[in-house]
Amino acid sequence: MNVKSLIGLGIASCAGLACGSALAGVSVGVNLGVPVPVYAPPPPVYVAPAAPVYAAPPPPPPVVYQSPPVVAYQPAPVVVAPGPAVIVGWHGDRYWDGYRYWNRRDWYAHHGGYGYRRW
Repeated sequence: MNVKSLIGLGIASCAGLACGSALAGVSVGVNLGVPVPVYAPPPPVYVAPAAPVYAAPPPPPPVVYQSPPVVAYQPAPVVVAPGPAVIVGWHGDRYWDGYRYWNRRDWYAHHGGYGYRRW
């Protein structure tokens, strides 16, 4: 940059700062005279509140005694469970042994009989 342009920029910045401080005003005032009298409102007057008025409570409800209910203990009812629906033995072509059904062929193969596999 040129030295002349630097000097010009320096002068412009100083002028800007001078204008800013010139616009900041400080006012100093001197007041001379007799002060005006101050009127205060009178102090408030406090009055004690009236005594509260209470209504009489309602009378208590009448006391009614009732005898306790009669407790009758009865023996437990007798429950008879029905018998098993399927009876052990042959049911058509199957045999129920109380645990599972057997085919006729399986039953004889397991328990023997009727000459199963015996020629």
